[in-house]
Amino acid sequence: MNQAIFLDKDGTLIQDIPYNVDPKKVVLLPFVGEGLHMLSSLGYQLIIISNQSGIARGYFNEEDLKKVYERLKELLTPYSVSFAGFYYCPHDPMGRVAEYKKDCDCRKPSPGLLYRASEDQDIMLTKSWMIGDILDDCEAGRRAGCKTILINNGNETKWNVSSKREPHFIASTFLDAAEAIFNRDIKQNELDKRKGLLHYE
Repeated sequence: MNQAIFLDKDGTLIQDIPYNVDPKKVVLLPFVGEGLHMLSSLGYQLIIISNQSGIARGYFNEEDLKKVYERLKELLTPYSVSFAGFYYCPHDPMGRVAEYKKDCDCRKPSPGLLYRASEDQDIMLTKSWMIGDILDDCEAGRRAGCKTILINNGNETKWNVSSKREPHFIASTFLDAAEAIFNRDIKQNELDKRKGLLHYE
C-alpha cells in the first residue's frame, strides 16, 4: 500500500484569495515547492483535499476550478513535483445551486475525501499525513487515522481545540512541516534498521 501526504490547497499551498478561480492570481506560498519536493523524495503520494463551497454558492463551476489546478501544477514544474490526485468537495448546505446544496461526508472536517482517495490510490491512512492551515484540516486527518500538521500562518482564528482536532505538529511554514515529516521518517528508518540488526544477531 502507498503512503500519502494529504494537502489543503488555499492557505496551505497557495495564497488564500476567497473563491478565486483566476489562474493569474494563483501564487505559491513560500517554500511550498521545496517542501513538496522533499516529501515526494520520501516516496509519498501528494494529494490535494479541498473544500470548494464556491461551486454550491454559484460563484464558479468545476471547470473553472480545474483551471486553477492546472496553474498550480504549472507553478510546481520547476520543483519536479506532481500530484496523485485532486479531491474537492463542491457542497454547501446553504448553497444556491440545487445539485450541490446538501450535507455530505466529504466537506472537511469530515474525512470523506481522504477515505475516497485512500480507496482510489491504495493508501494506508495510518502511515499518511494531513497538512493544512486550519483545525478543520487536522480534524479530517485525525478522523481518517492520519497524522496531522497545522501550519500556523494566522488563518486559524477560532482555535476550537479538542482531542479530535489537535494537530500532531504545528509548523510556521510549509517547509517546516515537510522537515518535520522528513526528520521523523529518518528517525523511524534508523530505529527499524536497529531492530532488524538486533533481530539478526
